[in-house]
Amino acid sequence: MSRIGKAPINIPKGVQISISDKNLVTVKGPKGTLMQNVDPTITVKQEDGIINVSRPSDAKPHREMHGLYRALIANMVQGVTEGYVIQQELVGVGYRATVKGQRLDLSLGFSHNVAFELPSEIKVAAAQEKGKNPIIRLESADKQLIGAVAAKIRGLRKPEPYKGKGVRFVGEVVRRKAGKAAGK
Repeated sequence: MSRIGKAPINIPKGVQISISDKNLVTVKGPKGTLMQNVDPTITVKQEDGIINVSRPSDAKPHREMHGLYRALIANMVQGVTEGYVIQQELVGVGYRATVKGQRLDLSLGFSHNVAFELPSEIKVAAAQEKGKNPIIRLESADKQLIGAVAAKIRGLRKPEPYKGKGVRFVGEVVRRKAGKAAGK
């Protein structure tokens, strides 16, 4: 049995969960509302403030989906109560970030600025302190969405291994390479 799949999900106070007949799980909380379609073979039950996910057999597809849907529902519960935060830093001379509503304007060393439109579910803030790298702070209740957006922003200018310039997650370690060896 899947260790992740058989773990129960505790429902915190202030969170409402509804499971429809068509296996649509809806989670409402102080930070928003999230929905997830669950495969019809997987059973989701709510009783006494706990959600249990079960599977019909030990067949490989059922084992795979068992842990997956339990993790997705647990992420939704955590998202609507606490939310998720991802911070990215811009490392490089002249790299800047400014926010105008849901538009992130990035100066990443190209001949032009890069304008990045963010979904309405994500809150964004950019901070610049003197002597430190600019930091972009993304905040959302949806873990999948915030991860995908952060990956797209990082993909605009990935950290390069020689000088370490680029967009990276705060705390990310970039493996550095030695440059070209000097001649005689």
